[in-house]
Amino acid sequence: MFAAMITLVGCNGTDSVSPSSSTPLAPGDQSSPAAPASDPSLSPVSFSTVSFAGGIPIGTFAQPTPEFGSRYNGAMRNIGPSQLMSELSAIKARGGKVILNFSGNPKYFKDASGHFSMDKWKQRVARYKGINFSSYINDGTIIGHFLLDEPNDPANWNGRALSSSTVDQMAQYSKQLWSSLTTIVRSEPGYFGTMHYLDAAWAQYLARKGTASDYINRNVNDAKNRGLQLVIGMNIINGGTPNGDKMTASEIKSWGTTLLGSSYPCAFISWTYDDNYLSSSSIKDAMDALRNKAENRSTKSCH
Repeated sequence: MFAAMITLVGCNGTDSVSPSSSTPLAPGDQSSPAAPASDPSLSPVSFSTVSFAGGIPIGTFAQPTPEFGSRYNGAMRNIGPSQLMSELSAIKARGGKVILNFSGNPKYFKDASGHFSMDKWKQRVARYKGINFSSYINDGTIIGHFLLDEPNDPANWNGRALSSSTVDQMAQYSKQLWSSLTTIVRSEPGYFGTMHYLDAAWAQYLARKGTASDYINRNVNDAKNRGLQLVIGMNIINGGTPNGDKMTASEIKSWGTTLLGSSYPCAFISWTYDDNYLSSSSIKDAMDALRNKAENRSTKSCH
């Protein structure tokens, strides 16, 4: 059934994204184009609905909706307000789960000096206030709300990093709008202080961070000490050896297996979807091995 399902042709769901020198920036605000009325792949009544396979979701940033299936069942996406409900329906029908970015590219919520603007960020998020997607929160299709990418890196904010208290204010605003929606920030948990409204940090491995075993152990301990859940993944595009190259299949399988050896993380989402790179048979085999590891993990919420 999976094989038949993922061969269906759908719209291009790739979101606009921009990597930093080491790890990804938040996806931009270009959402997937609406599917034509004749396209059966985005109509949840045109094929059998597939349930989430279990374990923890695994996938990539900016993963097109038709790619949810037997290999990937998780993603981080920026979907525009007008397309949100149809995309969530299609993702759920493919047995998928998704982390949602409501604010889009950081350029939309910086002030004239290039610093973070809370007011502008809230305006971006508020575009989704009138959409009732609570059923997708309740059934677990939505893993959580991606608030921000790398608030700790001054280079992203013209020399002025965000404090963890500012990040917690962002999480508080999200909870005011959607009290049961998990809040997630892509920064390693060691950056955060005491957080009252943030649910999960995000640790994205690349080779220059040291060994995968040391990396996961440190970040799990930091997350536990701060009462945070933990999303993990890898920078498969810029995180390999020797010089930040694309990860080889053996690197993906070895490092990913080590990261998934921990029972603590709640999702495994990597930077980023690249059709040419991911279409290699050796990369597919490596990703299939990680999917098997993720699927056989105990299911865990990021909340």
